[in-house]
Amino acid sequence: MEFRVDEPLWLILLVPLAVYFAFTGWKLLPGSKALMKVVYVLRCIACALLIFALAGPHLYQPVNEEQILFLVDRSASAETQQVAATEWINKALESKETHQATGVYGFAEDFQSIVPISQDTDALPRDWPIFSTGHTSLAQAIELAANSGDTDLATRLVVMTDGNETKGSAMDSLIRLESERLEIDVVPMTAQTESDAAMESFETPAAAFAGEMLDFSVTIESNTETAARLVFSVNDEEFSRQEINLAPGENAFNYKYPASSEGLAKFEAALELDNDAFLENNRLVSLTEVEGPPEVLVVNNGEASPIPTLLDAGNVNITELPAESVPQSLSSILQYDSIIFDNVPATKIGQTQMDVIEQAVQQFGTGFMMVGGDQSYGLGGYFKTPIERLLPVEMEVTGKHELPSLGLILVMDRSGSMMGMKMELAKEAAARSLELLRPDDTVGFIAFDDKPWEVLPLAKLSDQKDAVDTILSIGPGGGTEIYSSLQMAYEQLSDLELQRKHIILLTDGQSYSASSYDPLLEDGVDNNVTLSTIAIGQDADKVLLEQLAETGGGRYYDVNDATTIPAILSRETIMMSRTYIVDEPFTPTVYDSPWNSLFEQGVPQMNAYIATTAKPLSTVALESPEEDPVLATWNYGLGKAIAFTSGSGAWSGDFQSWSEWPDFWNRSVSQMMPSYEQIPFSVTRKEQGVYTVKDPTGSSAILDVTVIDERGQEVPVETDPVAPGEVEVVIDAEPGLVFFSIANETGAAYRASVTIPYGDEYRIEQTDMRLLTSLAERTGGQVLEEPAQAFRDIPYRSGTISPVAVELLLVAMLLFFIDITLRRFGLKWPRNRKKSELAQEELTESPGTIDKLIKPDR
Repeated sequence: MEFRVDEPLWLILLVPLAVYFAFTGWKLLPGSKALMKVVYVLRCIACALLIFALAGPHLYQPVNEEQILFLVDRSASAETQQVAATEWINKALESKETHQATGVYGFAEDFQSIVPISQDTDALPRDWPIFSTGHTSLAQAIELAANSGDTDLATRLVVMTDGNETKGSAMDSLIRLESERLEIDVVPMTAQTESDAAMESFETPAAAFAGEMLDFSVTIESNTETAARLVFSVNDEEFSRQEINLAPGENAFNYKYPASSEGLAKFEAALELDNDAFLENNRLVSLTEVEGPPEVLVVNNGEASPIPTLLDAGNVNITELPAESVPQSLSSILQYDSIIFDNVPATKIGQTQMDVIEQAVQQFGTGFMMVGGDQSYGLGGYFKTPIERLLPVEMEVTGKHELPSLGLILVMDRSGSMMGMKMELAKEAAARSLELLRPDDTVGFIAFDDKPWEVLPLAKLSDQKDAVDTILSIGPGGGTEIYSSLQMAYEQLSDLELQRKHIILLTDGQSYSASSYDPLLEDGVDNNVTLSTIAIGQDADKVLLEQLAETGGGRYYDVNDATTIPAILSRETIMMSRTYIVDEPFTPTVYDSPWNSLFEQGVPQMNAYIATTAKPLSTVALESPEEDPVLATWNYGLGKAIAFTSGSGAWSGDFQSWSEWPDFWNRSVSQMMPSYEQIPFSVTRKEQGVYTVKDPTGSSAILDVTVIDERGQEVPVETDPVAPGEVEVVIDAEPGLVFFSIANETGAAYRASVTIPYGDEYRIEQTDMRLLTSLAERTGGQVLEEPAQAFRDIPYRSGTISPVAVELLLVAMLLFFIDITLRRFGLKWPRNRKKSELAQEELTESPGTIDKLIKPDR
C-alpha cells in the first residue's frame, strides 16, 4: 500500500509552517513544563494534517486485475464485417487470462453494450443489437468505453473500425481523457468488401432561361468495373435513361438537356446497377431556376375555372390543375409565384399539400388566393387547417347570421382495423367538429365495434373540453356491426324538435349483419333526420355506404387519404350548424385598397358570397351589408394572401359583365407577387449537417434562418452566430432537398434550395490507417495483427484508490479538541498529591507562558 497525493504543490506550505513552529519552539519551549510541550506537539501535528488534507491524499492498493474492452464499428461502412469481427474476438478470447475481465461494445451513431464486462466471457452472442448506422462516432465510443467498468483498473480498448469517422474527432477525445491506465489498440477493418458505386456529385446550372441547353455534370465513384444505368428526372418525372460503363475509381459524365419549362426545376440523377452494396448513395438532386414570366397555378374542383381566361396570358404563365393533382412537395409548389383555389374543398386537398402551401407562402413569399363557392371556406372544411391560418379571414362567422338549432350524432367505427393513424385522425376530426358547435347544440357520440358504445349521451354541449377529452380517450376494439349503432342514433334524434338533425357515419369495414336499412332510413327522412357516410380505405363497403347516404339525404365521401378526414367532418358539421351562403343580391362597400381605382365608374352587384370573419390585422377592400368581408388581404410571413368570398362565376353577378372584371383578377395576381427586398445570401456546406449562411454584401447584422423540407415540415436547426451577418446552421435532415428561408433585421429575405447529400458513411472510402495508427501511438497501444495480442499484459499498474482527506481532517479536528481541553482543564499526571500541588503552583506563578504560545500578540 502506498500513500500518494494528487496535488503536491500544497505541501510547499509545510516549509513556512515548519519555520514558524521551529522559531516558536526555540523561543518558548526551553524551561517550559510538560503541559506546554504537549500542546505544542498537538498543534504542530494538527496543522500538518490540514496541509496534507489540502493536497488530496489517498492510499493506493495495487491489484493484479485488468480489463480488455472491445469496440466494434457497426456503422454502414463496416456493416458487412460483423461475422469477421465476431470470429476475431472469439479467437482472441482463447488467450484471455483469469485476471482479465472482458466487455464488448458496438458503436455507430449510437453506443451499445453487446457483452457486459465480466471475467467469465468466453464467446460472443450470435445476434447483436440493431444500431443507427448513419454515422461513425468513434470519439463518443472511446470516451464512453473509457469511463465504463472499473476506472481504477488498467484498461485496454481494442478498437475494430475502418477509421472513417463522420461525427466528432477521435484524436480530440484523447485530450479529454485523463486516465494514466488507458491503452488503445486498433484492429483495421476493411471499409468495403462488396461491389458498390456512389453518386459523388450532380450539378446543374443555378439559373437558366427557357429553351436554354442545360449542362449536366455527374461524377460517380465505383470500387469495381460494372455496367449501370443513369436515370434523369425533372419535377419527379423521368425524361432520360442512359446506359453507362463504370471503371474502378472516379467516373465523370456530361450531358445536355433543354430547359423545357419555366420556374423552379428539380432535377434528379439516379444510379441503377445490379448487386449494389448501398442504395442510399445512388441518388442526388440539383435545382435550376428557369427564368420567365411569373407562374400562376389555378386549382379547380374538377370543372374548368373561368379565371385562366380572364388573366393576361401574355404576361403570366398559367397552369390549371384539378384539386386532386396539387403537388405534394415543396419544390413543386415553389415552381409557382402565386396559387389560386377556385371553389376547392379541403376534402380534396390532403394535409401534406396544405402544409406545403402554408410554408411556401410564409417562408418563401408565394402568393395565395382563395375564391368562394359552395365548397370553399367553411363549407369546404377548412376550419383549423393551415389554409385557414394563412388566409386573412376566419371560417367562423359572427354577426347577423341566423344559426339553426342542431342535433348531431357522430357514429364512428372503433374496430381493430381502425387502429393507428386512421383512429387518431378520426378522433381528431370528431374533436374538431365539437369545437365548431355551440353550447345550445345537441350532440352525441357513438363508437362501435361488434356492438354500439354510447361515448357521449345525446345532450346539450355544456362542457366542450370534457367532451373532447372523452372522445380522444377512445381505443380500438373488435369487429364491425353498423346497423345497431345507426338504429340507436336514429332513435335518439327522431323525436327531437330541432331545425336540423344529422348523423355522420365513419367506418373502414363491412358490417357483420345483413339487416335491411331501408325502413330505418325512410323513418329517419320522415322525421327530418339526414345521414352522411364516410368510407375509409379499400376494405369499406362502399356500395352500402353510398346507398345509405343517398337514401338518408346526406353526402357520401370515399376517402383514400386519411388526412382528409378532419376536413370532411368539419365540412359536414359546418354545413349543418351554420348558414354560410348569403345569396341575396347586394352591392359591396368599397374601401381604400389597390383595387380602388377599378370602381371609379361604379360598383356592380354581386349575387352571393360565403360568410367569414376578417382577422384583426387584415385589410378589407370589399364588404357586404352584413359587414362580412368580400375581398380581404394581408401579409402572411413573406407572402401575401387574398380572400375573395364571392365566386368566379354566377355568384359574382354583374361583375361577370363588368368591363374591369379581367383587370380585377390581373390586379389580384400582381398583388400576390413577392415584393420583399432580396439579398443573395450565400449558403455553403461546411461539413455533414453543418452549413454557413453569410450576407456577402455586409449589410446584415442578424440573420434569421428557417429550414423547410419537401413535405412542408419545419426542420429543427441550431444556429450559432459567427460574425455580423454570418451564422452556422446545424441541421439533422434526411438526404434530399431542403429550403432555407433567410431574413435579416431589415426584412430583406432570400430563398435558397440546398441538396442534403447522403451521409459520408455511404461514401466509398479506404480504411483510414493514419488515424488508427495515431490513436495507438498516442496511448502506447499497437496496431494488432493477431487476436492473441489483445490479451498481452498491460504495461500500466491497476490499483484501488482510497481518498483519506476526510480522515485527516477528522484527526486534525480531534487534536484541536484535545488541545482546547488541555488548555481549559490542565494536564493531570498520575502522581502524589504533593508533587501535583507543586506543579500547579508553578503554573500559577507563570500564567502567561502558555498564553504566549497559543495567543497572537496584540
